[in-house]
Amino acid sequence: MLITQTNNETLTTQLDMRVLLVEDEPDLGAAIKRTLKQQMYLVDWVMDGTEAWAYLEQSSAEYTVAIIDWMLPSITGLELCKRIRRKGNSLPILMLTAKDRMEDKIAGLDAGADDYLVKPFGMGELLARLRALQRRSPQFQTRQLTVGNLSLDYSRSAVVSQNASGEKQVISLTNKEFQLLEYFMKHSNQIVTTEQIRNQIWEVNAETGSNVVAAQIRLLRRKLTSSGCINLIETLHGLGYRLNSTDESE
Repeated sequence: MLITQTNNETLTTQLDMRVLLVEDEPDLGAAIKRTLKQQMYLVDWVMDGTEAWAYLEQSSAEYTVAIIDWMLPSITGLELCKRIRRKGNSLPILMLTAKDRMEDKIAGLDAGADDYLVKPFGMGELLARLRALQRRSPQFQTRQLTVGNLSLDYSRSAVVSQNASGEKQVISLTNKEFQLLEYFMKHSNQIVTTEQIRNQIWEVNAETGSNVVAAQIRLLRRKLTSSGCINLIETLHGLGYRLNSTDESE
């Protein structure tokens, strides 16, 4: 309903995958990012381990998977994996490397990587391994999110509104609108700032104007209101926005 796709698994990936790509080879990094963006992933690409660690420590973005090259400047991919696991972070990690000896694979997996992809590789295999990580990750097991009378059903790739009489209506959203609504619903009844929304819904280095978040929220509100979801997203001047778990249509 949201995006014309025949592969439900691929569509689910598009809607909820934010990738931290750590690769210092410019050509390979650019190719991976281009491939992932074509599949509608959000991708933050950095070229050394120190910058990657800073992203994980300081960014308010919630990554759903990391693709990390073994041989990196400053902090190696192996050490980066170890740091991530020492912090208790269960972020799924796909390690990229030219090292193909069995002992190297064991070292990578023991450091905390969830999967291991040897260079050179095809982009089709990379995408398949990301889908496999998604299936195994506990954070993707729940395929439905409901707040008030609004439901995001990932298995059907649908956004559904239900009125007081029980009648359901499918709301057609763009991919960005779906991501925005998903973020609000995951943080319902909480104040979220414009910066938090921008960091989560757009890539870290994306050039976004000061009004891009407000404009996107206006478009989303218009569609929700036309489907009977009135005043669902509240503007708190000077603070941010809040999605209320109930609205005036109930």
